[in-house]
Amino acid sequence: MCTFGAGLHFPRIRAAAVTVRGEGGDGNPQEARLRRSPSPNRKHRALAMTEAQGAKPKRILVTGGTGLVGRAIQEVVADGKGWPDEEWVFVSSRDADLTSAAETKALFEKHKPTHVIHLAAMVGGLFKNIRCNLDFWRRNIHINDNVLHSAYECGVQKVVSCLSTCIFPDKTTYPIDETMIHNGPPHSSNFGYSYAKRMIDVQNRGYFEQHGCRFTAVIPTNVFGPHDNFNIEDGHVLPGLIHKVYLAKQNGSALTVWGTGKPRRQFIYSLDLARLFIWVLREYEEVEPIILSVGEDDEVSIREAAEAIVEAMDFRGELVFDTTKADGQFKKTASNAKLRRYLPNFQFTPFRQAVKETCTWFSTNYASARK
Repeated sequence: MCTFGAGLHFPRIRAAAVTVRGEGGDGNPQEARLRRSPSPNRKHRALAMTEAQGAKPKRILVTGGTGLVGRAIQEVVADGKGWPDEEWVFVSSRDADLTSAAETKALFEKHKPTHVIHLAAMVGGLFKNIRCNLDFWRRNIHINDNVLHSAYECGVQKVVSCLSTCIFPDKTTYPIDETMIHNGPPHSSNFGYSYAKRMIDVQNRGYFEQHGCRFTAVIPTNVFGPHDNFNIEDGHVLPGLIHKVYLAKQNGSALTVWGTGKPRRQFIYSLDLARLFIWVLREYEEVEPIILSVGEDDEVSIREAAEAIVEAMDFRGELVFDTTKADGQFKKTASNAKLRRYLPNFQFTPFRQAVKETCTWFSTNYASARK
């Protein structure tokens, strides 16, 4: 079993060799979006209670910590959402190969986390999934089993894993909700990834029933934002389109969108999702998963998403849809009713504003962006 050493009594972020303190941040204009966010007084009460009870501060290990959502959580914590009794440790594939049980166990023994946000996964867009369903299944099954079992063996108090709405049945009624995950097979285009992610829910239940572990999961809809993978062939639809528009504008060529543009998606900005992840880690006590999404009325078509990017990047060229390319699943409309029961006043970033911020980030960081 892992043993826990004393932690530091101030929020700290560790990622590679960089240390950032998560104190302050009151000037961030996005702070108002989570109205149930902890106030400074609440943060100080948390620290006082920790000290009075002799409890050790939380050490939160974030796997996949340099990816899209991990970087967003880093930013949110650094901007003032970190609590004084929390130490945040962000790790990536450079720190350990999570498909290896031995390397995963060594990672946990090194950092001795009390809490884990599990984001690490083999991910990709529609066409990469179609090509590599077996690879998606095998790699993700190994990663998830190693992380959850190491968390159990090391006495981790809580794990929050990240699922996806693609895990839901292809043939279903809408909107989908948390009770419908296992009601039928997922869409054939990404069955490997989908089934691997479903098994996290199965494992969470098993660890709770057999060992009393507080392992849970969130189900975000389509995530996008700064630090995404903007690869046109293998990335997700929105970052891929952003990269396409950038190149079309540079080259003075038409913008070609794969598919008909008719499928519909709910997009969630990575910084909004980061705030919700932190809330789940601190306050959500159910083992059953929770959908983190904008509302059903905020669903947009791929055509509408492309038009928002065109507007944000001031692209003046022709927009063409290549209908010889697959559309994938037409829709997977998710209900956020459960989330709204917990956080009725949470304010999501408007879609076009989030798209604009992401496009600006990509254009500014084009040389170093993942693509």
